Amino acid sequence: MKTQLALWSLVVITVLFGCKEEKKEVVTSEATQEEKTELAPINDDVLETAVIYEANIRQYSPEGTFQEFTNDIPKLKELGVKVIWLMPVYPISMEKRKATGDLMVSDIEDPEERKKYLGSYYAVADYTAINPEFGTMDDFRSLVDTAHDNGMYVILDWVPNHTGWDHEWITEHPEFYTKNAEGEITDPLNEDGEPVGWADVADLDYSNEKLQRAMIDEMKFWITEENVDGFRCDVAGSVPTEFWQKAIPELREAKDIFMLAEAWEPELLKENLFEMAYAWEGHHLLNQIAKGEMNGTDFDTYMKKMDTDYEDNDILMNFITNHDENSWNGTIEERMGDAAEAMLALSYAMPGMPLIYSGQEYDMNHRLKFFEKDTIPKEKRKMWPKLQRLGELKNSVPALNGGKDAASYERIQTNDNAKIIAFSRKKGDSEVVLVINASDATTSAALEIEGDYVDAFSDENIFLSPSQSREMGPWEYWLLVK
Repeated sequence: MKTQLALWSLVVITVLFGCKEEKKEVVTSEATQEEKTELAPINDDVLETAVIYEANIRQYSPEGTFQEFTNDIPKLKELGVKVIWLMPVYPISMEKRKATGDLMVSDIEDPEERKKYLGSYYAVADYTAINPEFGTMDDFRSLVDTAHDNGMYVILDWVPNHTGWDHEWITEHPEFYTKNAEGEITDPLNEDGEPVGWADVADLDYSNEKLQRAMIDEMKFWITEENVDGFRCDVAGSVPTEFWQKAIPELREAKDIFMLAEAWEPELLKENLFEMAYAWEGHHLLNQIAKGEMNGTDFDTYMKKMDTDYEDNDILMNFITNHDENSWNGTIEERMGDAAEAMLALSYAMPGMPLIYSGQEYDMNHRLKFFEKDTIPKEKRKMWPKLQRLGELKNSVPALNGGKDAASYERIQTNDNAKIIAFSRKKGDSEVVLVINASDATTSAALEIEGDYVDAFSDENIFLSPSQSREMGPWEYWLLVK
């Protein structure tokens, strides 16, 4: 009897447990469906208010993995980030891998020393695979899903101009590459035939239509199979515009995507090609203003030139640092010194989309190694709250719209246009005014504008009038909201 009772109890427990488990699976499935609300495709409204974040996965954390970055994606919402640009995530070629200076890894005899050098992200060995340094394809998918769940879009850094020397095309399709007089594949060359200095990569020849077809298919893989939202295209101006005219419309047929060109050429923004280009000239100008080499009058000249060179619906990416600038030209502190905060405010307030580079939000003040493992700081200090407030304003104030239907821009005349940069942005009933003392000396500022404003950082009420002047300390700035 005890044995029968025990058996009966076991049956009951098994049935109940089975039912419970089955119910649990159904509930989990339904909850997952509710949580996985599909993110609407990227669109013009998103671009009006977006902040873009450049993620250097290798250097973002001590681990240098997708997972560590994915864990922090929700934090980026605090900074107003809507687009995440991932630096190249593909396997890096071992052949001719860069080490330091002019040395390749193969030039280094010590095997332990060789291990330090991880190569350039831009020496791609396989366009449709993941760099095992960073994790697996599943880890990558988790990153994209987490970004989408947090209302952010993910674009990949695409390297169309060249491949690494390990890429299978080197042996299977040598006709895809530029050749010298001896018929040998070359690294990228200047117009005079001299090497650019990128000996670790092989130059692609876009006169070959089969290469064009192959490149489009590789790009399409990430859109259709891995649900990415677009591309930042490396040295896009070095690839024939005719290729982009063929490739981008076909990519857009698969999905609404966002295309960023690492280029300044206005023609790349025409005919529904790239939405955004680099404000390279503007970036160099901000460096020069910070060093006292240029001033507010030069800024006025630049803004007039941009108005002439670009169309109203063109978008420029404004930045005070990025991976190239940080590693090769210096930290923000090195290049901008005490003017850094004012230049940051300028990059957010002027027409366009502002960029945050990994580590900038944590006051990073060292040049990240490019070919070796390094890491950014992770302590929130002075820059985080600044970027957080600027991101809030960028996301919510129409007068800071910087996309295809950007807010207007108008220079405000002052008592000294060389020293004082002042302008207003307006859209509908929304208005923002930026005033910068673009010098390292205290100055008195009088503006040809009248109205009541609120300082975006101090919440102080400020009345501006041509009849009164206000003292501004060195590199002081006011970001005022109507």
